[in-house]
Amino acid sequence: IGYLCYIGGNDSMDTVDKLSRYAKEHNIDIAVVGAPKTIDNDLAGTDHTPGFGSAARFVASSVKEVARDSGVYAEKSITIIEIMGRNAGWLTASSSLARSENSSAPHLIYLPERPVSREKIIEDIKNCKENNIIIAVSEGIKDENGEYYCAQATQSHDIFGHAQLAGCAKVLEKFLGDEFGYKMRSVELSVLQRCGGHFTSLTDLDESERIGKSAALAAAKGKR
Repeated sequence: IGYLCYIGGNDSMDTVDKLSRYAKEHNIDIAVVGAPKTIDNDLAGTDHTPGFGSAARFVASSVKEVARDSGVYAEKSITIIEIMGRNAGWLTASSSLARSENSSAPHLIYLPERPVSREKIIEDIKNCKENNIIIAVSEGIKDENGEYYCAQATQSHDIFGHAQLAGCAKVLEKFLGDEFGYKMRSVELSVLQRCGGHFTSLTDLDESERIGKSAALAAAKGKR
């Protein structure tokens, strides 16, 4: 093996760095090159990455469809849609693309970059005039103390040592249900948002091919 092109996001690029340093320290003649690709759109040094645009399209479309479904009921309701993003809110922010002249959903958006207290969320909902409120939240949203909302629902860690963040929508569903007594529903898009091939954008396909070619050429030139 003379070349290794590793495709992925932050954790993958960290692995690329470790493999490259290991090869150099042990005089192993392998060129390790990282090719950026992540729906989180959070890789340093990049303007955007393949995967983000397609996932953003999926998220916006899903939020619009959920809003249409909930909007047919006269009963007051709150629907919380949990979107991927441990520390970066790009994907959740893209849910705003669902808004149009016919729909203002999502009515509230919470990102991991800006901590928000339970009291603030309750206040925001009280100030929202919609009958069927749609809330988009990143899986990594934190309270005013910097603690993950999903902490009480987190049971395990991934191979990189990160807490497996999932369940914040359920946590919000519980305490908001107790507070307002509305019909509550939580929706976790989970892996669907990153594997919906039918939403793949032409830009992502084109840039993926070009990045792959650049990575291969860089490896052939011995770049590490």
